[in-house]
Amino acid sequence: MTTADAGWPVDDVHRVDTAGEVDDEPKGPVGKAFRLSAADSLSLGNALCGFLAVCVLAWSAISQLQETRTFAPDSRYFATAVVLLLIGATCDLFDGLVARRFRASAMGAELDNLADVISFGLAPAFMVVMWAGFSSALPLWLVLAAAGSVLIGGVVRLARFACVKTKSGDFMGLPIPMGAMTVVSVVLLFPPSYFALLAIFAVAWLMVSRIEYPKPKGQLAAVVLAWIMINVACLTIWAAWPEGGDTLIKVGASMQIALVTAIPLRVLMFKREQRREQRARLG
Repeated sequence: MTTADAGWPVDDVHRVDTAGEVDDEPKGPVGKAFRLSAADSLSLGNALCGFLAVCVLAWSAISQLQETRTFAPDSRYFATAVVLLLIGATCDLFDGLVARRFRASAMGAELDNLADVISFGLAPAFMVVMWAGFSSALPLWLVLAAAGSVLIGGVVRLARFACVKTKSGDFMGLPIPMGAMTVVSVVLLFPPSYFALLAIFAVAWLMVSRIEYPKPKGQLAAVVLAWIMINVACLTIWAAWPEGGDTLIKVGASMQIALVTAIPLRVLMFKREQRREQRARLG
């Protein structure tokens, strides 16, 4: 019985030639796997934006500590990091559309997930540390736990998305880009506090929960898209003009938090109504 007959993929095992020597040369369409498509370029742009956001926040701490030996979050650096994450989110939004319209490479899905870990897992987690890690109002271990929950929740969310498909086709758990932007909204809207950390823990839990977030379709898709565009516009204008955009950032961050909170509540209410209708029919 050959290796393929036994259920093992031929490309994943060593081949043995007639002389008994192991052939380590990879087989299969290796050349195609190394070709980057246009969608892959967007995924790499997403990863780069997340990395640059971390660099900007790290540099803000390094420069202040070198000059004054103290650190206080600077809204200018946070604004730059928010813009970079918004650009990364835009790349993430369009890479799937480009892949479907043109072509996807053999490693497109893996690149997309790895980029999402950087931009929507690591970057917002690091932002939480920069936001509250230097605050005397909160213990450092609790801040690190909240930041770690964002990263771990995002990684688990992406892994589950790749392995588990719901019957309805909806998202199981809060999608990681929405989770990241909600964490950013909490950071921008509230000062470091136990309440704010609790909200961050709640976002991490929503990402790994079994609450289904419906994929917007039809008129609902248009409404959600308009809601998100208004939110992104508020965040972008604030990022470009932080001194005069306090109202905009409050509106944008509040809209993001309200959207993430309202969807699971609406889904739970809808399912409760369905159960009541079923019991009424059976009764």
